[in-house]
Amino acid sequence: MPEARPNTAPVPLQTRNGNDLVARRLEEVARLLEAQRADGYRVRAWRSAACRVRALGRSVAEILREEGREGLEKLPDIGPVTARAIESLVDTGSLPMLERLRGEMEPGRLLASVPGIGRELAARLHQNLGIATLEDLEAAAHSGRLASVEGFGTKRVAGILDTLASRLPRARFPREVPVEVPVSELLEVDAEYLRRSAAGELPRITPRRFNPKHEAWLPILHTRRGSRDYTALFSNTARAHELGRTRDWVVIYHDGPGGEHRDTVVTVRGGAMTGRRVVRGREVECARLDFGRERRTAPAERSCAGGDDPTWLERADWHFEAGPRGGCDAAH
Repeated sequence: MPEARPNTAPVPLQTRNGNDLVARRLEEVARLLEAQRADGYRVRAWRSAACRVRALGRSVAEILREEGREGLEKLPDIGPVTARAIESLVDTGSLPMLERLRGEMEPGRLLASVPGIGRELAARLHQNLGIATLEDLEAAAHSGRLASVEGFGTKRVAGILDTLASRLPRARFPREVPVEVPVSELLEVDAEYLRRSAAGELPRITPRRFNPKHEAWLPILHTRRGSRDYTALFSNTARAHELGRTRDWVVIYHDGPGGEHRDTVVTVRGGAMTGRRVVRGREVECARLDFGRERRTAPAERSCAGGDDPTWLERADWHFEAGPRGGCDAAH
């Protein structure tokens, strides 16, 4: 018999039993990370947070309501990453990272649960803007990106913000300004993922979507660079399947100030950077990185990439398929 999935209903907010449910989800993250060969320190961090939550004398919901996320972070064994996870479980009953590790990410279902967004609009938001979480949706509404999608007028956006204000009460406080990870580090993680997946060195998960035979085909990498933890997977979106890019587009998740971030690395299909790997939305930075390497390592061949004129980077003819930029979800 297949293993039963854990209950994903929102936890009872005001009870210590809710702490037990939260702790079980955190323990499942630790178990999956361990099975997928993540760094031992990362596994222990999630397991320690689960133990701390289970031992608390008050509910985590009460701590969040009275002290905010900072109240959780003041506790031993709970850091910014696990505090955000607990907050997500209490506020929404879901934890995107856990769903990704299980191979069952389905952002469309979550987005469609917001009044004013049906399945069709949810799919369009995920496809066009890379929105996968309620936090992503709120940020897009505030920035004006949501209004750029057909079907989202002023009244609908305002209604969505009202709904999110009640479902994500702490999200209304100012967020930290994200610090962008160097493209060199993202490309290094991408290269490790491609190399190790090709060599068959990575564990594989069974995606829930676009996988009628229920095969464990999707390699997953957990790796670390300095203080940053990374998870990398091939894209498993409808667009990636349509264009045959399920072994090309690599989605990289990493934690940083303000929460989890996603970047997508793809191969350029035409123009001055044909065949190169670039981070979507940061193509010029990647080109400058390559240009600098070529100047240091192969001065005789610089004419092939614009010679000594760095302005060719801005004039480069970039060729990409219409697909995800930074917010593509890989494991759904």
